[in-house]
Amino acid sequence: MASNEGFLTEGQREMLKTAPLNVDVLSSSPKSPTLKSPGAAAAKSSSVLLAEHHVKAPGGGKATTAGIAVRHVRRTHSGKHIRVKKDGAGGKGTWGRWLDTDGESHIDKNDPNYDSGEEPYELVGTAVSDPLDHYKKSVASIIEEYFSTGDVEVATSDLKELGSTEYHPYFIKRLVSMSMDRHDKEKEMASVLLSALYADVINPTQISRGFFMLVESADDLAVDIPDTVDILALFIARAVVDDILPPAFIARARKMLPESSKGIQVLQTAEKSYLSAPHHAELVERRWGGSTHFTVEEVKKRIADLLREYVESGDTAEACRCIRKLEVSFFYHEVVKRALVLAMEMQSAEPLILKLLKEAAEEGLISSSQMVKGFSRMAESIDDLSLDIPSAKTSFQSVVPRAISEGWLDASFLKALGEDGQANGPDDEKVKHYKKQIVNIIHEYFLSDDIPELIRSLEDFGAPEYNPIFLKKLITLAMDRKNKEKEMASVLLSALHIEIFSTEDIVNGFVMLLESAEDTALDILDASNELALFLARAVIDDVLAPLNLEEITNRLPPNCSSGAETVCMAQSLLSARHAGERILRCWGGGTGWAVEDAKDKIQKLLEEFESGGVISEACQCIRDIGMPFFNHEVVKKALVMAMEKKNDRMLDLLQECFNEGLITINQMTKGFGRIKDGLDDLALDIPNAKDKFAFYVEHAKGRGWLLPSFGLPDAS
Repeated sequence: MASNEGFLTEGQREMLKTAPLNVDVLSSSPKSPTLKSPGAAAAKSSSVLLAEHHVKAPGGGKATTAGIAVRHVRRTHSGKHIRVKKDGAGGKGTWGRWLDTDGESHIDKNDPNYDSGEEPYELVGTAVSDPLDHYKKSVASIIEEYFSTGDVEVATSDLKELGSTEYHPYFIKRLVSMSMDRHDKEKEMASVLLSALYADVINPTQISRGFFMLVESADDLAVDIPDTVDILALFIARAVVDDILPPAFIARARKMLPESSKGIQVLQTAEKSYLSAPHHAELVERRWGGSTHFTVEEVKKRIADLLREYVESGDTAEACRCIRKLEVSFFYHEVVKRALVLAMEMQSAEPLILKLLKEAAEEGLISSSQMVKGFSRMAESIDDLSLDIPSAKTSFQSVVPRAISEGWLDASFLKALGEDGQANGPDDEKVKHYKKQIVNIIHEYFLSDDIPELIRSLEDFGAPEYNPIFLKKLITLAMDRKNKEKEMASVLLSALHIEIFSTEDIVNGFVMLLESAEDTALDILDASNELALFLARAVIDDVLAPLNLEEITNRLPPNCSSGAETVCMAQSLLSARHAGERILRCWGGGTGWAVEDAKDKIQKLLEEFESGGVISEACQCIRDIGMPFFNHEVVKKALVMAMEKKNDRMLDLLQECFNEGLITINQMTKGFGRIKDGLDDLALDIPNAKDKFAFYVEHAKGRGWLLPSFGLPDAS
């Protein structure tokens, strides 16, 4: 029987005929050889079709394909058909074609022979780290921790360790903006921290820059915090009151902001609503519930109380805990000094006191520098203390070597002392005697407010070479007292400058003050700011000229950076808007007027008197001005008006003022002196000014208005 096995069917033959037409469709690989002729195409297609239809050879042999080579059909062990890839590249589980290096390959991570080193390299895009972003995130956590703990020292230390000092303005902005959305407690804490960081960690320029950034972003802050204008204005006012931001900041910032911005509103509110209000400093400081720190007087009282409690209980651990609780490590020298004084007062308590100091030093509670400062202060006051405690000097001399030998007092302390424990210096005894006497004189002046009596006492000493020492002692004692005594010291300084102190004495005195500013700050925490105010007030009162501030700076030693900063602070105060008004009332002595306003009022009252006013009313108006240290302006304007109007009625007014003690001989002399200094200019408007002035001087001397040393200018 004939068999058809091994032969093509009619359908298969038909498909072979149409294969050349479908060659393009079947050739899907771009790497397949280009077919040059229909014959080649037919051969190619035939082989594919034979493979697809599993054509078998007769009797299990090879199929006859009319000269066409048929590729082997590959099967898996499971019997599944695997289509052969073109060009012999093979399929899954095959080696692929020879030299096949650019084909796509996939590495199976689940393969036991998987090697990660065979993975192709892949560029992964990562964000570039911005140091400012890192700084902002870091300071945010520092601020959060500070608001939780209230530990100023830790926050200061963390900020120092963070570094990136060029970004400190952002810290100020972040600190204030974070506190603005919180309670008054956090706002007060923010202000306290800024004061602590000022100059030591963050310089004044960065403080100003940080606050300007805040004002500049007031519009954005107002979106989340409705009362942004008022809060920011209060922060600026508080910074000015705390002397970490110069008053001139407001004027400078205003020039750099658009008129329509909320920043302008902030500056206006700070200036008009807070800084121009009577007693503004006290109001601003207590707006958020008052300072979180104690005053110096409160700290001293707490130290005295804890030391007495310790003497009674003998509990060293509890005493150390109370000292640590004060959180004024920069003021622990006061603990040392008061402890030593108590040991001298109560001989039985000396072992306990020395035990406490040794324990505090070994624990690191009281640093070596604070311990040395405490002993140094004790050495300076040992003579005065000996008046009350005769054995004080002997006791102190026995404590010092013991403390050094036990290791809780640095041996460098001895370098500042002589062999007998006394400070060395020329004419030491004479200077000590002078200092003791002037302390009594100054204390008496603070009680009596009697300037003429003080001047007579100084003249009786007959030691004008010590005038700078008197000035230093006067201001140092005033700084440790209330505003009343500070005002009295400035008034006295103005009077002394007229009568017995030269400008050179004043300059030398301030140089001595600034040289010892760091030591003064050990007792008076705000010494730098107070000294700046005294300097500025001396310029306003015409005791010093503005150029004298430059002279003082040039005469300071190179290592006296704090003194130079104080002078710069005084210059900033003087350059601020309404400087005269602010400085005159800084201790409550002025009325709050600007100097120009005071001059206008004096001019008006003199004009009213000249036109027929009553002497008693004119005297009352002068008294109402409330600026006795500025009455030399009354004398000057009265004399000028008398020359211009050719009306000697002004002399009657001056006579009455002198008789009542309203204008002192010092103020009268100063007023005549100002006319004398400007007489040449005055003669341009009043031709006979020199003759009239000579007449007025003789008139004044005949009635005792002027000091004997006052003389007429040399004729030219």
